[in-house]
Amino acid sequence: MVQINFQQTIERLKDTGFSPIPNVVKITVPDAKRVLWAGIRYFTGENARWLPEYEEVAGWLAGNEGRGLLCFGNCGRGKTLICGKILPLVLNHYCRKVVSCYDAQQMNADLDAVKQKHIIYVDDIGTENLSVKYGEKRLAFAELADEAEKKGKLLILTTNLTIDELREKYGERTIDRLRAITKTVLFSGESLRK
Repeated sequence: MVQINFQQTIERLKDTGFSPIPNVVKITVPDAKRVLWAGIRYFTGENARWLPEYEEVAGWLAGNEGRGLLCFGNCGRGKTLICGKILPLVLNHYCRKVVSCYDAQQMNADLDAVKQKHIIYVDDIGTENLSVKYGEKRLAFAELADEAEKKGKLLILTTNLTIDELREKYGERTIDRLRAITKTVLFSGESLRK
């Protein structure tokens, strides 16, 4: 009996849409900490502060290993600034990647369009309601997480909810997927907003 050559068989089946190996997005930004700090200073000026959690974001930016980023925790600590403003600019400049940016309500309103993108930023996950379109009820974020795992989409996510609160809203299955496809970074401490 002839042994299967998995790589050849995958290549042969590619035209059928069968893809058992997700097409993950790998990111490597040289001198990531300096680049992130420059972005923080650009947007916050003389009020710029380097917080401990930013080290983890800089580490992700230096080499993401094909995983997305989930920043969660207290409000006013820079999650949206970093993920929604700085990272899209940095990924475009250094990696020639385009990040499609949405808030949770936009994701909910046009989930099918969002799922077509390959690098997706969603702000404030957990604040959206159940998506209902033509009477069909959908849990948009759970669908997006599933799609990201299957197809290697890169998710950059922010939320003020805890992991337990996310689990309560989306279920263990979605949280398990997020653990597999993202690096989680806890933003804790007092708000920097004045």
